[in-house]
Formats: sequence, structure tokens, C-alpha cells
Amino acid sequence: MTTVRKTKVVTGEVRLSYVNLWEPKASLAGGKEKYSASVIIPKSDKKTLEAIQKAIDAAIEEGIGKFGGKKPNPKTIKLPLRDGDEERDDEAYKNSYFLNANSITQPQIVDRRVQPIVETSEIYSGIYARVSLNFYAFNTNGNKGVAVGLGNVQKLRDGDPLGGRTNASDDFDSLDEEDDFLS
Repeated sequence: MTTVRKTKVVTGEVRLSYVNLWEPKASLAGGKEKYSASVIIPKSDKKTLEAIQKAIDAAIEEGIGKFGGKKPNPKTIKLPLRDGDEERDDEAYKNSYFLNANSITQPQIVDRRVQPIVETSEIYSGIYARVSLNFYAFNTNGNKGVAVGLGNVQKLRDGDPLGGRTNASDDFDSLDEEDDFLS
């Protein structure tokens, strides 16, 4: 029999930004290296948003020991789900919520058929994917809340790259060997 954790969510189709899935990076000087992504969830995806809210609630319940044995007021702790319309001046976050997920272990990255993706250029900020997430309580140096662990990533389809990056073919024309572009 399979045990389903109340704190685990597999999203519907989301968009990924600030993608760091191939090499771990430290977010702060001297911080622990982690794999990470910003997960952008359309406000219209009520099913995923409801599942995330239930997982946050379950993480708070499971983490009561970290909160001094009492259930904290959600307004007094840091919660992971944030409103893109209020917190980001970025078209990619419009009409969406977002959360930041990370892990010290590399996620498995697969395609629609659950086959491993090994080509790093296939995964970039702007792709559409499904992501498995695990919500957990934390209390570190008086900073209390619920954080999000990054599980696995399933790429569903390509999207326009985020971050202003363009394709070389959009920036340059093909040159013949004899063309002297400096003349």
C-alpha cells in the first residue's frame, strides 16, 4: 500500500523561472549550495492552489513542535505562496501565484514520457512543467514558517525564455566566409 504524504503536492502545469536544476548554487554568501526554481502557478489552476494550501496547513500541523508546541497564527509566520500581481513587476508572474522551491539533492528531470532529460539546454527559465513539492515547517534563529522542498520536474513544453535572453539566430544574420563585417 502506498502512503500519501499530506505535505506533498504534484502541480498541474506551471512555469519555471530562476531555474537552477543542473548545478547547485548558494543563494547567499557562505550559504548551502542548492538546486532551485521559482514555480509560477496560474491563479486559474484552483486544483493545484487548493492542494498547496492543504499541504501548507499539514506542514504547520506536523511542525507544531518547531513552533513551541502551539499552532502559530498564519499571519505571524513566513508562508511560501506569494501573489505575483502584488510582489513582482514581471509579465511572467501576472495573474499567478508563485513559490520558491529548493533542494540539496538534484531533482530528476524528465520529459512527458517520464524519460530522463540530459541535455541542459532543454531546461531553462520559461519552460512549462509539472513539479513535485514537499512543504515543511522551519524555525531557524527565530525565523518561523513553511518552506518548500523541490522534488522532481517533468517538462511539459517549451515556452519563451524568461530573463531577456534571446536566440543567436534572432540577433545575427548568417555571413558568408568572404563577408568582411568590419569594413
